[in-house]
Amino acid sequence: MTTSADAHTGSDATIAGDGTVTDRLFAANERYAAEFADPGMDARPVLRVAVVACMDARLDLHKALGLQLGDCHTIRNAGGVVTDDVIRSLTISQRALGTRSVVLIHHTGCGMEAITEEFRHDLELEVGQRPAWAVEAFRDVDQDVRQSMQRVRTSPFLLHTDDVRGFVFDVRTGRLREIDPA
Repeated sequence: MTTSADAHTGSDATIAGDGTVTDRLFAANERYAAEFADPGMDARPVLRVAVVACMDARLDLHKALGLQLGDCHTIRNAGGVVTDDVIRSLTISQRALGTRSVVLIHHTGCGMEAITEEFRHDLELEVGQRPAWAVEAFRDVDQDVRQSMQRVRTSPFLLHTDDVRGFVFDVRTGRLREIDPA
């Protein structure tokens, strides 16, 4: 299998080709738009599911879960942790756009296992202002999935908390391992 990671052997200029990476992405969009046909769908996901996952570039969620365009809402952040902003997005997803199920996906080898809350302190020293947000670093991926499931299940803003399941994606095998919420 060939990925864009295979091209990451040269300088940043080589990766981007002519211009910046953003220029390359914009050019790709021009090619995409030239053949684009309106799929005629709205923002309501067909499967009525929201997936919360890590932003790690190794996770191709649609392929890993067998999803098509329009099947789900996808919410991604560093670690795939359930933060206040994730609750905000899930609340809108459920209350305004009809989702009923929540799937949480963390993964093996996550960068959030390698940093600590000291990251905020280091930022404060560097820029002179302490971030208002928590890093949400963790040492035990299974326990963090459990914590995320609990945050979803106990949120007063969410209408549908009976179908909340958590998984760890193995970046080496592509397999999901379900986490018992106990």
